[in-house]
Amino acid sequence: MSLLKVAVVGVGALGRHHARILAGLEGVDLFAVADTNPVQGQAVAEQHGSRWVSDYRELFQEADAVSLAVPTHAHLAVASEFLSRRIPVLVEKPIACNLREAEELVRIAEAHDTLLQIGHVERFNPATQAAFERCSNPRFIRSERVSPYTFRSTDIGVIHDLLIHDIDLVLSLVNSPVQSVEAFGISVMGEHEDAVQARLRFQNGCIADLTASRISPTAKRAMQLWGASGCVTVDFTSREVTSYRPSETLLYGTPPLERARKAGANLEALKQDVFGTFLKVDSPDVSTADALTAELDSFVEAVRADSQPLVGGLQALQAMQVAEQVLEAVNRHEWDGSQQGAVGPFIQFPAEQRRLAG
Repeated sequence: MSLLKVAVVGVGALGRHHARILAGLEGVDLFAVADTNPVQGQAVAEQHGSRWVSDYRELFQEADAVSLAVPTHAHLAVASEFLSRRIPVLVEKPIACNLREAEELVRIAEAHDTLLQIGHVERFNPATQAAFERCSNPRFIRSERVSPYTFRSTDIGVIHDLLIHDIDLVLSLVNSPVQSVEAFGISVMGEHEDAVQARLRFQNGCIADLTASRISPTAKRAMQLWGASGCVTVDFTSREVTSYRPSETLLYGTPPLERARKAGANLEALKQDVFGTFLKVDSPDVSTADALTAELDSFVEAVRADSQPLVGGLQALQAMQVAEQVLEAVNRHEWDGSQQGAVGPFIQFPAEQRRLAG
């Protein structure tokens, strides 16, 4: 098997991990890294026995594929140059900073029949896969993705920075078009929204309530899935997955409320029987495999096999379309018509931010 010559463009906070993982993948030659910061670029290149270039255009003649971890506002400009030369590209999420640029990037990839994968890494989290297997047809979804402010990805708001993960996950699970979107949010640090609450209603009746914040004192990435046969909870960070389903005792035995209403019923004992006797609790072992490694490995395999990636341009574009609806709903929202919230002023986003879709 010949070595696949891969380069990483942008080796900052996330890109340096792309370089580290690609350098260790079997059958991959991390032949170069590109970064405008010479100190950073040279350090990463030396660490992995690669070479550093300051201009990504120097990679055109040699690269079989590239991984891009540049700022979001540069995704279209950089990725399009590789795609137009039929060089497969993995672009970190989100696919672009707005819907118009996302559509253009997908158009370029299709016009040149070249692989475009988007780094929605949560799809490769083993906890995601374990949870979704246990609730494949949810009726209600609740997600929470919050973190402290990192001063990274400041060229986009929390919708495209964090909420896009859960939008993508929900769209991959709910096999139905989005019927309506409601949302509100606030900007605290300036320029873009920093906290958002959104509700997605799907044509099949499923409802998804999504929370995202990058001004939280603590970090959390979790989701609940409610279906006809029970509930599944997943913590994407700790990889704890728990499902709750009615037991045969609950389905076919004497109902617990009927038991509780009998004379002399031991309510404390019945309380102890809720989880285990009436509801079956399943906490499967979840793989510790690294999600980013799985994502990059899948990209390499898709390039080799000339196959469709798990999260291609079209899937990422669908997530961006919903993200844009959420942003529009945020910008339309007012509290009691006064733009005054319960805990402080609602900050209306500037008009230029409302025109992100072009």
